[in-house]
Amino acid sequence: MSFNRLIDKIVEMNNPTVAGLDPKLDYVPSYIREKAFGQYGQTLEAAAEALYEFNVGLIDALYDVVPAVKPQMAYYEMYGWQGVRTFDRTVKYAQSKGMYVITDGKRNDIGATMEAYATGHLGLTDVGGQSFAAFGADALTVNGYLGTDGIKPLLEVCAAQDKGIFVLVKTSNPSSGELQDLSLSSGETIYNRMAAMCDEWGKALPGRYGFTGVGAVVGATYPEQLAELRAAHPSLFFLVPGYGAQGGGAKGLVGAFNSDGLGAIVNSSRAIMCAYKKEGCDEQDFAGAARREALRMKDDINSVL
Repeated sequence: MSFNRLIDKIVEMNNPTVAGLDPKLDYVPSYIREKAFGQYGQTLEAAAEALYEFNVGLIDALYDVVPAVKPQMAYYEMYGWQGVRTFDRTVKYAQSKGMYVITDGKRNDIGATMEAYATGHLGLTDVGGQSFAAFGADALTVNGYLGTDGIKPLLEVCAAQDKGIFVLVKTSNPSSGELQDLSLSSGETIYNRMAAMCDEWGKALPGRYGFTGVGAVVGATYPEQLAELRAAHPSLFFLVPGYGAQGGGAKGLVGAFNSDGLGAIVNSSRAIMCAYKKEGCDEQDFAGAARREALRMKDDINSVL
């Protein structure tokens, strides 16, 4: 099961964190941008090349201390097909360094369309009898609010290709409660019902650490709900956004983990990517600053576990 590999790396590195690779051109040091503009002009291709060089620098600085990266597809799609090519190259480069890759795509559909999403991001695409991994990430974030019709195609691919999914359960954004906190006639909240559905879906993907291959996205900005969901759903592995730039802190993360210190991986994006700006160091040391921030985050989280 895919999450076994992720948890193995978390245990090996003693680091339950993932670095979000959500780059905007503004985040990229000026010397990298100027180099790309000099080669390709002020074009989408130049932007995509600058993003890739930035990502490679970050990955080189992080791969031996951070178990996973999470590229968010929107930040690549905004630069057109050139940006999507950079996404693909980033996934493959991170995996070549031994990192676990979570594609943050939040895909959501049913039937043949969801089969296509599952095949493109996690499975194998058939071309005249030959099979190819189109993107080939290790896991994908998905929106489960279309119900089982939108999840079943993913489960089949995950079982066949050793992949995992993280389903949106209680998201980190301020307005998440407008829908997710509402109570059903049974008295349970919508987010708890979604977690229960993840439990059911996950039975098809059991894992040796006691977690299934259907994980849950639960925001660090809601520590009480984190603890509530961990207690109620011990087999769900959590992807926890919202640490750092969105306001989530280490103390509020304790409830996401079980008594063994496992059960969650915490994401930080801007705080790591843009650490050089916060430090005020030479921009050519952007990767070193990212590494220092990643290690600080690791120590911060481990200090409360």
